[in-house]
Amino acid sequence: MATNTLSQPRNTVGALGQLVPGLMLCMVIAAAASFVSGQYGGPKFLYALLIGMAFHFLADNGKCLPGIEVAAKKLVRIGVALLGVRIAVSDIHAIGTVGVFALAGAVGLTIGFSLLLARVLRLPPMLGLLSGGATGICGISAAMAISATLPQSRDNEHFTLLTAIGVAAFSTAAMVLYPLVVSATGLSTAEAGLFLGGAIHDVAQVVGAGFMISTDVGDAATLAKMFRVAMLMPVVVVLMVLFHQDRVAAGGTGAAKQPLVPGFLMVFVALVIVNSLGWLPSEVITLSSDLSKWCLVISIAALGVKTSFEKLAELGWEPIALLLGNALFIAGYMLSVVFLVRPWTAA
Repeated sequence: MATNTLSQPRNTVGALGQLVPGLMLCMVIAAAASFVSGQYGGPKFLYALLIGMAFHFLADNGKCLPGIEVAAKKLVRIGVALLGVRIAVSDIHAIGTVGVFALAGAVGLTIGFSLLLARVLRLPPMLGLLSGGATGICGISAAMAISATLPQSRDNEHFTLLTAIGVAAFSTAAMVLYPLVVSATGLSTAEAGLFLGGAIHDVAQVVGAGFMISTDVGDAATLAKMFRVAMLMPVVVVLMVLFHQDRVAAGGTGAAKQPLVPGFLMVFVALVIVNSLGWLPSEVITLSSDLSKWCLVISIAALGVKTSFEKLAELGWEPIALLLGNALFIAGYMLSVVFLVRPWTAA
């Protein structure tokens, strides 16, 4: 008995030791991506993807593979869970009834449009779901969270990576172009915030586009974007329920034991509640938010390592058309909403 008791810590240490090479690889890639982003600008998620893909030759390395798998599948759940510290119920109240319905509609309609467009382009529904959710909710973070609800397969990994690359590219383009749309259409501060926060994919690009115009527009756009981030939880819960049997079929008995609502979503909700009650110090919120970003960047780097340029090239032009169509749809929808409600908001 004593021998067995002593061997358990050794086995645990040995198992953790197997994760170190792969995790260190992904962490170094994430650090490099963050450095490049900080020095030269641009989305660090996209840099992490591309740098990770350059190290694809290590994906089948026996020493690196365990850590890469953990980074790709486990860290994303931690990152999504910690997003809850950035949301408070008071933020949703500040948007107003019109804003809430408009932004909720943007999420639902974009996902529905993406599924329809994927069918027209003869693409897999899973790709339509991923790209629609990423475009409609919060970019790469949403793509990773939605991917975690789907049956795990190599095809879905490719779809997730392609969605992440496309969303990062179109979100960056939107950050540059949409402030010009605001100027050309003469939107007010509130209208510009609703449009930018509702139409741009990633949080960082929303902040960048908003503050390019003014501090007030930046604050309004960030507030609208946070509501879209909050929509991640109900969407993922619904998908977890819908795809539960498919995950069981793909993952065997281990997947069957998983709860319908996973722990990381429960933590997400708990953090939203705690933050809404004002129980979290600003230092904790900042630290948790930074940790969330690092987990997501490392996870994206791992996903990049697992996928090759050749595999992405095999997917063809149709996924790019899908992502572009989604971006144009949500931008057109939000701009239409702004003009439709203008008579009521002006009064």
